[in-house]
Amino acid sequence: MLIGATPEGRKELVGFADGARESAHDWRGLLLDLKRRGLDAPPRLVIADGALGFWKAAGEVWPKTREQRCWVHKTANVLAKLPKSQQPKAKRPLQEIWMAETKVTAGLAFDAFIESYALKYQKAADCLSKDRDTLLAF
Repeated sequence: MLIGATPEGRKELVGFADGARESAHDWRGLLLDLKRRGLDAPPRLVIADGALGFWKAAGEVWPKTREQRCWVHKTANVLAKLPKSQQPKAKRPLQEIWMAETKVTAGLAFDAFIESYALKYQKAADCLSKDRDTLLAF
């Protein structure tokens, strides 16, 4: 499923396909269908989870479009690497990253999370840090 945003920020369903897997081939077909239906200008930014097939297809169809990892999915992935008792406490500093007003502020909050959790919860810190650039694209 692909959801777009209007210039006013309203979300709209722009495409979907029924498929058994999330392969690059399946995603490419959906993206090319958008072009056939009139999407003349490539998106400025695409946001998705870690589905490798989507990223491959998007890079082929829209090579100049910027990519960003989905914060909802990444937050869930990071929290899953923490003990249940730590998860509620960790949500707030993760939110401070993606809710930051500027990229500089987001970078500082990102570094603070890594510094706070890396020593005791290295897997959670690694899960977050490996996608820094694509998480902070916007």
